[in-house]
Amino acid sequence: MSARGLRLLIAAGIALALSGCGFRPLYGSYGANPGAQRIFTSIYVRPIETERVGYQLRNSLMDLLQASASPANAVYQLNIDLQERREGVAVDPNASITRYNYTLMAKYVLIDLRTAKVITKGTQSTLSAYDVMPSSATSAYSTMMARQDAQKRAAEDIAARIRLDLGVFFAQHSAGPQQR
Repeated sequence: MSARGLRLLIAAGIALALSGCGFRPLYGSYGANPGAQRIFTSIYVRPIETERVGYQLRNSLMDLLQASASPANAVYQLNIDLQERREGVAVDPNASITRYNYTLMAKYVLIDLRTAKVITKGTQSTLSAYDVMPSSATSAYSTMMARQDAQKRAAEDIAARIRLDLGVFFAQHSAGPQQR
């Protein structure tokens, strides 16, 4: 048997095994049930009050979910409350902080706008770190950019985690979400 034939046989075996175990794609459609991605487009992500990082998180979620930009056509509303914490973790011999850990925690609630009931909620958190440059005019700018980059990375990570949570929720409740 050729190498190509062997690879084809192995791929067919894996496909057969996965179909027998009930595997199905998380974001794809399954039978008559719409896939999570189709449901995601009916979610309105409400503006988040925390300044820069709230704006970044909302934009990341809207991109990942392909969510509704307007509450007018939405079936669900996603509300998010953020908490930020910055903690100095590295100190140089002069007792100056040289590294910060930035923690972002998001509490989210998904509301069915048709019934005004909470259908799922959760909490996600992430940690990002950045360095502080020694004091000078250019280092203040470098430190600010490093902090903003850490915030952006944290917002993107939280958005991906919330998308995964919502995808799992809708996959488990494919006959229609139940109140949680």
